[in-house]
Amino acid sequence: MGKDGLKDKIKGQINQLKGELKDDSGKASDNKKLQAEGKWDKVKGIAQEKLGELKDKVNK
Repeated sequence: MGKDGLKDKIKGQINQLKGELKDDSGKASDNKKLQAEGKWDKVKGIAQEKLGELKDKVNK
């Protein structure tokens, strides 16, 4: 497994977790902006994780 791919996968998972926390906090506090930021972080994290998987496949 390539280091670049692993880094992207880890960063992606962290962004997804951060997004989940923001989304849940936004729901709990009825803060639509925070909720939207959380959803964006989750999407960004998923894309980043997929990029890492792609890098791993290319570097095999």
